[in-house]
Amino acid sequence: MSKSTQVLDAKTIETVKATVPVLAEHGTAITSRFYQLLFNNHPELKNIFNQTNQKKGEQPQALANAVYAAAAHIDQLENIFPVVNKIAHKHRSLNIKPEHYPIVGDNLLKAMKDVLKETATDEIMVAWAEAYGVIADAFIQVEKVMYEKTEQKPGGWVGYRDFRVIQKVKESDVITSFYLKPADSGLLPDFKAGQYITVKVNVPSIPYTCQRQYSLSCKPNKEFFRISVKREDSIGDSPDGVVSTYLHESVNEGNIIELSAPSGDFVLNQEKKPLVLISGGVGLTPLTSMLETVVTQQPNREVYYIHAAQNEGVHGLKDTVKQIADQNDHVHTFTIYEKPEDVNACDKIGFVDLAWLQTVLPTNEASFYFCGPKPFMKVIYKALKDWQVNAEDIHYEFFGPQGDLEAW
Repeated sequence: MSKSTQVLDAKTIETVKATVPVLAEHGTAITSRFYQLLFNNHPELKNIFNQTNQKKGEQPQALANAVYAAAAHIDQLENIFPVVNKIAHKHRSLNIKPEHYPIVGDNLLKAMKDVLKETATDEIMVAWAEAYGVIADAFIQVEKVMYEKTEQKPGGWVGYRDFRVIQKVKESDVITSFYLKPADSGLLPDFKAGQYITVKVNVPSIPYTCQRQYSLSCKPNKEFFRISVKREDSIGDSPDGVVSTYLHESVNEGNIIELSAPSGDFVLNQEKKPLVLISGGVGLTPLTSMLETVVTQQPNREVYYIHAAQNEGVHGLKDTVKQIADQNDHVHTFTIYEKPEDVNACDKIGFVDLAWLQTVLPTNEASFYFCGPKPFMKVIYKALKDWQVNAEDIHYEFFGPQGDLEAW
């Protein structure tokens, strides 16, 4: 991470670090108020933020965690580079620009004042305004490099590019794959297994453009991108599922949708140790990309692919995985169904747990990658920690705002 051009004096640093616990205590209230102010003052920015995560409270909590972590390390921001880098990938994919940061800062500071009232003295507000400037500058510098690398890559682009749906395949009762090629017939950029793209669509029932991030579910290739989308059901006036439903019902072969270039740091390593891929539900998408990739790039690496789903009806891409396992003796696959229609259709009924993992995996000295619903991920994370898997061998991806797997 490059150093900020702004330098904070010792008194400002002391004030910010001393008030982090106070603000963290009111973190969700402050960021909830922030989003309220932001969307009232700048409704054009609604398209950048997933409104489902807003209603669930996940995005305010994630923002609070990120801001206060940065503030706590304001004098040594390089210590939280992994967090900054992960968020910067999301920002680059959503086309966040430097001019967005002052808008965010202005509304965030107003929200702090609204929630903390007289506790937020002038001295504290000035210190936090300066600190926010440093934090924003750190993100801007990291994202600037990302934008440049993305645009300079063969076939790369910044912003959005038209893609044509060349094939639409129903993978299960709830998951459909979309195969996508550039509408301009230009080059596809290379990407890393595990990365995602942002889809931008205009849904008739929504007054603003919607953006959603979907993992690429295929190995890197020069012919097409593939995303495998689970249809989420909307409840009441919730925006949950509007994009996935639109893709399932209204986007067909021959249609055009807009995509950002691939992004993300949840990517497959090239180590020689065994690879363990554990997915729950539609969390299989980045891991299927990794599975397709590893058998091509590392044909002798031992791979264990474990997938958990409610039942065989909602299990997507299972034929793809079966074909890979059938063709590669070093690929071992296991399926867990909570409520199978056929008890012989899976290797375990119920849920993944440590005791079972230890019966199918020969060692804990492996590279573990997992993705799925947050409760599922918490269980897997705890199991791996209890098994004393090395921290550097544990890799995971959140679908949505970054969360905390250690909070129960």
